[in-house]
Amino acid sequence: MLFDQISEDIKAAMKARDKVRLETLRNIKKVFLEAKTAPGANDTLEDADALKIIAKLAKQGKETAVTYTNAGRQDLADAELAQVEVLESYLPKQLSDEEIEAEVKNIIAQTGATSMKEMGKVMGIASKQMAGRAEGSKISAIVRKLLA
Repeated sequence: MLFDQISEDIKAAMKARDKVRLETLRNIKKVFLEAKTAPGANDTLEDADALKIIAKLAKQGKETAVTYTNAGRQDLADAELAQVEVLESYLPKQLSDEEIEAEVKNIIAQTGATSMKEMGKVMGIASKQMAGRAEGSKISAIVRKLLA
């Protein structure tokens, strides 16, 4: 399980004295523990949910880095991006725009969608199929382009 993997990697980062990796992994574990103890979680965290959490943390890190860069604090932006790099090492390889488009075309063919009215149906399937492998905003833009 991903939760156990993170715990093992924390030990390895401590031994290697890798400060950035250690700090990032401890943050991941903290969020995982919060998710496990949330009402209704029954003290479990499935890998799919864990990947969603890591993807969310990576996205937040990128957004924070942009904010720091715009504020002229490249040092803070670089630190944030270093953490994003650690987070992304746990995520599946991200799909290219061409790969997303190919998958969306298949979904459109399967559902028989022909107009923007059916975007919700296509997005629902696409989001599930590409969870963790593509950002929702990218998927949405490609679905819009193909259905327009």
